[in-house]
Amino acid sequence: MPAPNTITPDKLFRLIGTAGSPDIVDVRIEEDFPSLPSLIPSSTRRRHILVDDWGPELLGRKVVVACDMGGGISGGVAAHLRASGIEAESLEGGVRGWSGAGLPLVPEARLPRSDACGRTLWVTRARPKVDRIACPWLIRRFIDPHARFLFVAPADIVKVAERFFATPFDVDGVEWSHRGELCTFDVMVEQFGLASVPALARLALIVRGADTARPDLAPQSAGLLAVSLGLSRIHSDDHQQLEAGMMLYDAFYRWCRDAVDETHDWVSHQPRQKVRP
Repeated sequence: MPAPNTITPDKLFRLIGTAGSPDIVDVRIEEDFPSLPSLIPSSTRRRHILVDDWGPELLGRKVVVACDMGGGISGGVAAHLRASGIEAESLEGGVRGWSGAGLPLVPEARLPRSDACGRTLWVTRARPKVDRIACPWLIRRFIDPHARFLFVAPADIVKVAERFFATPFDVDGVEWSHRGELCTFDVMVEQFGLASVPALARLALIVRGADTARPDLAPQSAGLLAVSLGLSRIHSDDHQQLEAGMMLYDAFYRWCRDAVDETHDWVSHQPRQKVRP
């Protein structure tokens, strides 16, 4: 049974990737980080000593604080946040406990640079369809919940990336793009260390089939493509389409994680027929 105001790694892992996931704050000290230079998915590094500076940003949110081994630093920061009216827990066992449980970690070396507000900034082509909605969903749910996305004309991507220090994706000639038969979503899942998550591996196959005109890869690919094209017709604003797409991929992820074996038919809901003697 976990101690008061703590959360177990398994319970936290069930929340990550969903719209209800808490903000995860990594407060490991500089001396501890190099021996395990990776982050719990969707977590953000903060200095524990500066909690008075960054704590107010978390008002109204649920927070989980992680240190190296789940000791006094994370517990102290969580207590400090609770004293400020923020619902906060510390991670039982810390990042070491998370790693020891075999749960996925995102290599810090793979993360793009952050802007002055601590957010990653990404740029891609306007009028997204599949990959350019799936990748932002993955980033916001597993990498950076506060990431921002710029949708611009193809000819402007390089200039915008240079001027605004944004990371380009799903365009030719950049790191985060198609590789062979893999789509950009595949590449991100792999490079961010998330391929071991069964639900994401299953979702990646569906996205690949929809994005690369191979609906035979998964029965759900054709449906994903149809809904994606429909959303692109409904929304003329790319950011409105992204917000609508977030719910779409939330649903696909939960199906991939929790409902692949569930079936539904009309007969099961019909009243049982009485058998005449």
